[in-house]
Amino acid sequence: MKNNPSGKLHIISLGCSKNLIDSEVMGGQAAASGMTLVESPDQADIIVINTCGFILPAKEEALEAILTIAEEKKKSGRNLKLIVAGCLAQRYGRELLAEIPEVDLVIGTGETGRIVHHLRHLNTTGYRRSAVITKPDFLMNSRHDRILSADTATAYLKISDGCSNYCTYCAIPSIRGKARSRQPDDILKEAQKLVGRGIREIILIGQDTTAYGRDLKNRPKLSLLLSDLASLPGVNWIRLLYTHPAHITASVLEAVARHPKICRYIDLPVQHIDNTVLSAMNRRVSSERIREIINLARSIMPDVTLRTSLIVGFPGETSKRFERLLDFVQEARFDHLGVFTYSREEGTPAAKMPSRISEKEKEKRRDLIMAQQADISYAINRKWIGSVQEVLIEEKSDREGFAFIGRCRRQAPEVDGITFIRNHNAEIGRIIKCKITAADHYDLYGEIL
Repeated sequence: MKNNPSGKLHIISLGCSKNLIDSEVMGGQAAASGMTLVESPDQADIIVINTCGFILPAKEEALEAILTIAEEKKKSGRNLKLIVAGCLAQRYGRELLAEIPEVDLVIGTGETGRIVHHLRHLNTTGYRRSAVITKPDFLMNSRHDRILSADTATAYLKISDGCSNYCTYCAIPSIRGKARSRQPDDILKEAQKLVGRGIREIILIGQDTTAYGRDLKNRPKLSLLLSDLASLPGVNWIRLLYTHPAHITASVLEAVARHPKICRYIDLPVQHIDNTVLSAMNRRVSSERIREIINLARSIMPDVTLRTSLIVGFPGETSKRFERLLDFVQEARFDHLGVFTYSREEGTPAAKMPSRISEKEKEKRRDLIMAQQADISYAINRKWIGSVQEVLIEEKSDREGFAFIGRCRRQAPEVDGITFIRNHNAEIGRIIKCKITAADHYDLYGEIL
């Protein structure tokens, strides 16, 4: 057996930002062991597909990626090794191995930190195809190397993994395990490393960031962690995602308000507003409490940006209950909002609930909310015209009349709109002051001052 794996590795990362970090960790560990990471699957000796298995569209995307590489492997005839990792692997690993003969190895989420071991074993004589699905208890730390994009000024920082909320529609606890928090000092060490690598925006993530510290003996508070991170030299922006309306507190909101480096941006996935539906979802929060949190956030930070996500078509969502949700969207006037149609996930309590809502009706309800939200977002965006915003320049623009694309503090990557910059004298990775000159339903337009 070789001491270290060798060859060229390509990683395909699917799904959410939490999955992206796992891919970065696997890439970092592989590179540290002596492997070469390549940008194209055509250049690779080994391909790792880090899959998502959260909802049906994500599973379909993952299967398509696996089958595409499998077909390429079959056609080319070259000695290409294919590894399937991540959430889909954790849920259906043995089935994937049995049904797709081109797959050489399947590893679950608990094996992320042992990727070098698996790569080493893959290169041994007499290796046999296998699925390694263990307890999903991996939790990264600051000692894990991560491979970041060379031109990024933004990085995600995972403060916890897993989830203990057990929402009835969600398979994450079985895929990712129970909630596990990192120690504050370890998080701070990683943040320092990221800043040293030129990162200007650190985005805190977890399955439920507001459950942070509850599983640790010393029970560290998220509010204190935010304050400690904001005091680190070199950090420009800190952004908090994936909060839970049942767990977010006034102290967290006050910490966000208190520190200029922390973006006044609260990601608050409420999922629904009808109490019967919320109870069926096991969200452990009432419509009254959701409204209290929204009002509290706006009273503490009148300029706060609020984002949410909703689920339509959940079992038991009658027309009247959907109307309550639609009315709530108009009432709450979120800055950013996304809608998922309910996806029936096997093994979850909701999968056993009777449902008479067709896919067509789910899509209709989603479209109604998104049409309403488009008008709300447009009205909110127009209010920012004439204001001066900090904008992180991210890439060149191919849109006529605009040289660069960036984001301001009220825009999170991938899920929100972007800011188009007219000027040509900007530099990618820099934060500049920009005057907003125009707005549409989702994006802003501006000029550097």
